[in-house]
Amino acid sequence: MTSETTDTRADADFRPHRVVVLALDGLLPFELGIPHRIFGRPKDARGRHLYEVVTCSVRPPGPVLTDADFAVMVENGPEALATADTVVVPASYELGPVYEQGLLTDELAAALALVRPGTRLASICTGVYVLAAAGYLDGRPATTHWADAERLQRLFPRVRVDADVLFVDDGDVLTSAGVAAGVDLCLHMVRRDHGTAVANEVARRTVVPPHRDGGQAQYIQRPVPDPQQATTTGARAWALGRLHEPIQLRDMAAQEAMSVRTFTRRFREEVGVSPGQWLTQQRVERARHLLESTDLSVDQVAQHAGFGTAQSMRQHLQTALGVTPTSYRRTFRSGATAVQWP
Repeated sequence: MTSETTDTRADADFRPHRVVVLALDGLLPFELGIPHRIFGRPKDARGRHLYEVVTCSVRPPGPVLTDADFAVMVENGPEALATADTVVVPASYELGPVYEQGLLTDELAAALALVRPGTRLASICTGVYVLAAAGYLDGRPATTHWADAERLQRLFPRVRVDADVLFVDDGDVLTSAGVAAGVDLCLHMVRRDHGTAVANEVARRTVVPPHRDGGQAQYIQRPVPDPQQATTTGARAWALGRLHEPIQLRDMAAQEAMSVRTFTRRFREEVGVSPGQWLTQQRVERARHLLESTDLSVDQVAQHAGFGTAQSMRQHLQTALGVTPTSYRRTFRSGATAVQWP
């Protein structure tokens, strides 16, 4: 069999993952655009789009109202939901009975009934009310915008609401906080599907941070420091340049000429997690990148990522990702080209 025949068969078998975005009246245009922006970018080595993104309404094709002074023309009706591999429900300010009583309208219930079993479901901000009202979140963890968390918990007591995180990944159902957290969630799904290299490239093209951990606090008291106030930015940059070395909290604090106590408080205010948690997150990301893109042994990856031993790295990856380093590499190195690492 020639390589040309193999390529032809591969092309015939290739099918992009289909993401269907459900547009509801009162939608926020920014959040409607997030799935298209993030999932519309990734391509494989042959330049083929890894995702196909379509928008649908609960009604036949036509205009859907937004919270702005314009409507959007949606060309697909609810039948598109039956073709989805992933369904994303962005936020809406006009959910009516869903938001007020926790009840689906007949129109919305009929549309959701078209979703095939096993389809991955995701919501951005108040889109979570739709998933909750449909029963998808019973007994499961979920999040939404911090200002809506109390109401969500009151309306849906069987949902385990976490008001403090950016997003929650519960396998086949994912939920996010508001606005920018929707970007984090979609990037997380790309990373989960195709690895950090693909997700990082999407982030670069979108000019957003490549990774904010789902457990990061969504509401930080002082996200923008006073002009006269020292920040922890320099310490973070310093640490990223030497993740392979042992890094002590006092060393990071010294970079900003702060006491450990002041630095720790300031760091948490700015980043939403402790310095130790942040360092672990960065080392996990470094390990993922090296496992995907190099032929370094697991022991060498552990050294370069700053975990010291393969056992330590294995424990951290198991906690963060639920897989071993070897399993992770096997999943995301298929067809990839290794690069040299200094």
